[in-house]
Amino acid sequence: MHQAVKEAFAGVQQSHGGPFGAVVVKDGKILSKAHNQVLKTNDPTAHAEINAIKKASKKLNTFDLSGCEIYTTCMPCPMCMGAIKWANIKTIYYGASSKDADEIGFRDKEFYDKEFLELKNIDRAECLKPFEAWSAKEDKILY
Repeated sequence: MHQAVKEAFAGVQQSHGGPFGAVVVKDGKILSKAHNQVLKTNDPTAHAEINAIKKASKKLNTFDLSGCEIYTTCMPCPMCMGAIKWANIKTIYYGASSKDADEIGFRDKEFYDKEFLELKNIDRAECLKPFEAWSAKEDKILY
């Protein structure tokens, strides 16, 4: 966690983004470290956890980070939780809570307190065509 905190401080000091740092570890060894870079990159997905997952995946040359753990300075937002799940990381160690993030101006609470999107299902039949092609593909790699 100490390394995640160092990353968070680096990001804050460089004005890269919020006070968030993350470290991906496998077998007790650090694979990657990253901090939030939303402001630096103008990319709303450049959260510390996602940046750390991308670095670890590149280092291991795989999308499957089974056996890895992630340390993060704050409870991951829903987007990062999704990325962690897709990466097959089973253990998250976190410091600050989503309430702590909300109290300093981040909008995490919005994701948990109310519906924030209007979902409309359209053109399903057309959109299922690539699904059918994927399903029929004999050499597909499931992830």
